[in-house]
Amino acid sequence: QVQLVESGGGLVQAEGSLRLSCAASGHTFNRSMVGWFREAPGKEREFVPANSWVGRSTYYADAVKGRVTISRDNAKNTVYLQMNSLQPEDTAVYYCAARIGLMRINDIQIGSCYDSWGQGTQVTVSL
Repeated sequence: QVQLVESGGGLVQAEGSLRLSCAASGHTFNRSMVGWFREAPGKEREFVPANSWVGRSTYYADAVKGRVTISRDNAKNTVYLQMNSLQPEDTAVYYCAARIGLMRINDIQIGSCYDSWGQGTQVTVSL
């Protein structure tokens, strides 16, 4: 498994930006699919984006497409989530998750298909 630690959350005003980081330990990180999920109070966990080490493919949820960018630096064992034009509905705890090896495209947005999870970082967007 990969150990993950998120950081970078906080309070931001609407239309603001944040960059979340997901630092990983473990030599298998550069062979992992890494995804970001979020969970708002009273709502189900929701897929945000994911990034594959194979061909550096990226996948985005429709709700955030155009406003977020996922990137990774394998040398630093870190995946980033840049979020722009944040809205109050983006308020949630954001988690990064990883799965070693390949994933079927249909599984990328399913949280239970990932093996490792971080503890989460809170993002709060105010009006």
